Amino acid sequence: MVRALMAAQIEQNLMDWFTNNGINRVGDIHYNLSTPQLVEKALERKEGKLSCGGAFVTKTGRYTGRAAKDKFTVRDSNSDNTVDWKANTSFSEQNWKMLYGKVTAHLQGKEMFVQDVYCGADKKERMACRIVTRQARHSHFVRNMFLIPTSEERTSFVPEFTVLHCPNFQADPTTDDTRSEAFVALNFTERKVIIGGTQYAGEIKKSVFTAMNYFANAKGVLTMHCSSNIGHDGDVALFFGLSGTGKTTLSADPNRALIGDDEHGWGDDGVFNLEGGCYAKVIRLNAEAEPEIYATTSMFGTILENVVFDAETRELDLDDAALTENTRASYPLSSISNHVKSGVGGHPQHIVFLTCDAFGVLPPLSRLTGDQAMYHFLSGYTAKVAGTELGVTEPTATFSACFGAPFMPRPPNDYAKLLGERMRATGATAWLVNTGWTGGPTGVGQRMSIRHTRTLLNAAISGQLRETEFVQDPIFGLDVPVQVADVPDEVLTPKKTWSDPAAYDAKAKQLARLFNENFKQFQGDVPDAVFGAGPTQSKE
Repeated sequence: MVRALMAAQIEQNLMDWFTNNGINRVGDIHYNLSTPQLVEKALERKEGKLSCGGAFVTKTGRYTGRAAKDKFTVRDSNSDNTVDWKANTSFSEQNWKMLYGKVTAHLQGKEMFVQDVYCGADKKERMACRIVTRQARHSHFVRNMFLIPTSEERTSFVPEFTVLHCPNFQADPTTDDTRSEAFVALNFTERKVIIGGTQYAGEIKKSVFTAMNYFANAKGVLTMHCSSNIGHDGDVALFFGLSGTGKTTLSADPNRALIGDDEHGWGDDGVFNLEGGCYAKVIRLNAEAEPEIYATTSMFGTILENVVFDAETRELDLDDAALTENTRASYPLSSISNHVKSGVGGHPQHIVFLTCDAFGVLPPLSRLTGDQAMYHFLSGYTAKVAGTELGVTEPTATFSACFGAPFMPRPPNDYAKLLGERMRATGATAWLVNTGWTGGPTGVGQRMSIRHTRTLLNAAISGQLRETEFVQDPIFGLDVPVQVADVPDEVLTPKKTWSDPAAYDAKAKQLARLFNENFKQFQGDVPDAVFGAGPTQSKE
């Protein structure tokens, strides 16, 4: 009887919530269905198919990645002075009201899937989220990616942030002031996001992350676009890096336990995962190099987006990029055998900034001073490879502040200040790791050996380099180790791997100028020591 009364109260609270959010008529509501239930529903609704290994395979249609230019933030009296409007596209309160009204009208009487989840493994800092979707597979994605409340927590669950996900509803740019039919519109004052016109599930994840980045940082918690792992002695390492730099691969170390794959907070008690799952790129996934991630592609509960498979045998072809290079696997963190169940760790001892330098000039491993750490955190550098995008014919530098500018709504220095404070308080060491090219730029040199990268990282994180001699790179001002066991000495100094030293100097100076040209935007916002911590080539 008690259970029945509790269920009735939860149902009434849910119906009241819908009414309060502008949805007066609801159709069938599927509330907190389990993963098997959601897979059954998704198959019944023909939202995808099962692979021979048991993973759920689906397509996302036109949008196979984030619609970055279709993300908007409501500009009002609360957000006007707290959001970085140089990096975020403003949306008027009137446009929000009109578009929100259309979305809620679209949802009237519709079948909906609801998941109540948490963002943040630290119970003091987590954010309670209610995520409403129109498709079972997206509700499954939410269940994979976030933290599931216990039965007891669910009885008193009060949403602090709401996601209304309507992929089949399309905006009208002429009346809704959007750029296309797709939109991701955030309202920090109302603590809501509405998403439409795109089936790509990553929009849900990144919207919640963006909200957490806004609200948590106001409380002094540093939220970060990074992965994290922990050693046998409790030493925590953070791995920052843009897409393609190896963040997921390098943090999934069989000798260290994974705290989380992509998004973390750093509070007074240490680091905590914001998620309950992973959303890994799986194009050309290698079973030998990435065994843990590869294994998830044949697990029940994994969702595979835009992965090609045989219609009859249902065997996957992870090498086929016919649908997109951005094939993805969503799976709960429990699918990784060597993970930290609590999702929390202590204060990190090592901060690793990963970059894929397609110019082939950055050292494979460099130790950073505190000021250099702030400089490279704010720079967020990697490089696009020639041929990956239309018109890209040579390496192209990409800078994304805090290694995640699209998801960091506040001014970048707000996050950098917190990182600096945390690093000074804990004595963490920062490292810059190049997972890109050596011996020349793309088309001339070769990709850095992942074996060498792992060896260098292990040496740095384990403390093996404490007594090692370092020399300063003459162009970038970075401290580079002279010798590391099991790595050829010449690999450590990029210039020695080039057949033409003069060509190296020219390319290195080109990248140095790009670094410092980009950093001019922070002049006056950061201390002089941080502003001057970039490449020494800057004044030539």
